[in-house]
Amino acid sequence: MTMTEPNPVLTALPGPAPEVSVTKDMVKRGLVVAPLLIAVCGFIWGLHGAYSSAYGVAIVLINFALAAGTVAMTARISIGLMMGAVLFGYLVRLGLIFLAVLLVKDAGWISLPALGATIIVTHLGLLVWEMKYVAISLAHPGLKPVRS
Repeated sequence: MTMTEPNPVLTALPGPAPEVSVTKDMVKRGLVVAPLLIAVCGFIWGLHGAYSSAYGVAIVLINFALAAGTVAMTARISIGLMMGAVLFGYLVRLGLIFLAVLLVKDAGWISLPALGATIIVTHLGLLVWEMKYVAISLAHPGLKPVRS
């Protein structure tokens, strides 16, 4: 590499951000399945379980949105910044989830088993569900193209 060539590690990634479209799709699916999950938690843990489940779904969807936003913003600046933001952003988002649970753990309306189950099931469930719709191809990064 000569001095006139840009460093590939520091180069920004122009173009569309596939992580944003994938996350929007996951949030839509999360909003579709949320009433069912809230109803199940309400049936098992009562009204407190339903409130806790709604809070847990909100935590998960915000977590996914923050992750996609971090990648989309930093990829436009440089790849090195994006890699650092992904690594440390993950730790920050884990801390935010911990803080969100810590702030309500003693509230009268919370059911910790319902909240914990919702956070775990929603994170894993949406990620597994979304795998069906993501194109694992450089030709179509992000969501699979819709066939007519």
